[in-house]
Amino acid sequence: MPLVAGIDSSTQSCKVVVCDAETGAVVRTGHASHPEGTEVAPEAWWDALQAAIEAAGGLDDVAAVAVGGQQHGMVCLDAAGEVVRPALLWNDTRSAQAALDLIDELGGPQAWVDAVGLVPVASFTVTKLRWLRDHEPDNARRTAAVCLPHDYLTWRLAGSPGLQALVTDRGDASGTGYWSPATGEYRRDLLELGLGHDVIVPRVLGPAESALSMPSGALLGPGTGDNAGAALGLGAVAGDVVVSIGTSGVACAVADEPVGDVSGAVAGFADATGRFLPLVATLNAARVLDAAGRMLDVDHGALSDLALSAPAGAGGLVLVPYLEGERTPNKPDATGALHGLRLETANPAYLARAAVEGMICGLADAVDAVRALGTPVERIILVGGAARSAAVREIASAVLGLPVSVPEPGEYVARGAARQAAWVLAGGAEPPQWPLSGVVSTEAEPTPGVRERYASVRDLTAPRP
Repeated sequence: MPLVAGIDSSTQSCKVVVCDAETGAVVRTGHASHPEGTEVAPEAWWDALQAAIEAAGGLDDVAAVAVGGQQHGMVCLDAAGEVVRPALLWNDTRSAQAALDLIDELGGPQAWVDAVGLVPVASFTVTKLRWLRDHEPDNARRTAAVCLPHDYLTWRLAGSPGLQALVTDRGDASGTGYWSPATGEYRRDLLELGLGHDVIVPRVLGPAESALSMPSGALLGPGTGDNAGAALGLGAVAGDVVVSIGTSGVACAVADEPVGDVSGAVAGFADATGRFLPLVATLNAARVLDAAGRMLDVDHGALSDLALSAPAGAGGLVLVPYLEGERTPNKPDATGALHGLRLETANPAYLARAAVEGMICGLADAVDAVRALGTPVERIILVGGAARSAAVREIASAVLGLPVSVPEPGEYVARGAARQAAWVLAGGAEPPQWPLSGVVSTEAEPTPGVRERYASVRDLTAPRP
C-alpha cells in the first residue's frame, strides 16, 4: 500500500506522521521542538522539520506529502528568496494598532467583511504587513514575496524553486486578510494597503491539486492552515463544531456557505475541502491551565483532580483568563483577573476549578458566536492537549450544555495533512474515508450559572502596566 506523510508545523513544534494512504493507519512518527516566542526565524521551522523527518525514519518511501501549519505568520522573502526578517507569528500582538488603522482606512468593519469575510485583528497577516511598513520601512521595501509558514515549508520541500512557484490553499489564504473565500481571489488592493506595494503571493491550489514535488519525486499537496487541517483530520462535517484547546483556543464549524461577522468575533475562513470554516480563536487556552498549575505547584493530573473536587461554579470564584491579552474578544492589552475571592474560596481546589471554568467559558462564548451566524451546532468535538484532562472534558460538557466527543489523543493537524496527501494521490471530489477510532463521549449536568457569573465580570479587567 502507498504511504503518505502529513506535517504539522505548529507554534511549539513540528510533527510528522507517515500513514497508510488507504486506511489512515499511522505507520511511524517524528517530532522536534520550535523556539519559543512570537517572532521566529523561518529557518528554525525548516531545521525542526528536518529533525522530525529524520525521527520519523525519513520520507524516501512516501508517495505524497502535505504540510499543515500555524496560520497567519508573516514570512517575507526578498527577490533572491532569502528571508527578510524573522516571521511575526499569529500571537504577536504588536500590530493591534495597525489593525485599527486598516479598518478605518477601508471604511469600517463591514467593508472588510464584504471584501474578505473578516475584520482585521492583530493576528491576521495583513496587519503584520502594515506594522512592517510603518516600523521597518527598509524591510518592507526589500520584501518581494509574502507567504505563510506552511507555504514556506512546502516551497522548501520542493527545493526553493523560485518565488513564482510559491503555492498555498484556500484554508490558509483565507486567514491573510487579503484573499476572499467568497470569490476565491486575492484582494491586491488590501495587500498594498498593508505593505505599501504589490508583491508575489502564493498561487491558491484546489483541495487535491499538486503543483510541486520533492526531489525524491513525492507529490506535494497544497497543505493548509492548522485549523482546517485538524477539521480534515477529524473528518468534521456540517453540524460539527471542533473545539481545540492547545496553545490557542479555537471553535470552528464546517459550513456550506461563506459567512461574515461584522463584530469581528467570527472569521469567515475557508476549509481544506472546498467548503468554509467559520472560526473563533482565543489566545488563552491550555496555557491558562499551565499557569494555574504553576501557581498551585501541581502537575496537570493533580490540577484536574483538584478542579473536580470543588463544586460547580467554584463557590462564585471566577477567573477571567486574559493572561496574554486576548484576540476574541479583541482585547490585546487586557490582563487576567480573579473575582469573588473569599476566605472559603481561597484554596487550591476552588482556584483550579475556576481556572478550568474560566478557560471553558471563553470557548463557550466562541461556540455561541459561531452559532449566532446560523451555523448549526449539533456535536462538539474536543481536541488538543488539554482535552486529555478529565476535568476539562466534564466541565466543558457542563458549561457548553452539550455532549462532548473526545477522540483518542492524536496529531490531528498532521493527520489532516496526510489525508490531504492521500487525496492528491487518489484524486476524486472528496478525500478518502479514514475512520476515526477511540471516540469517547462525555455528558455532564449543565451548569448555566457558571457562564452567567463569567459574563458579569469578563470585561472587568485592567490593562497591562
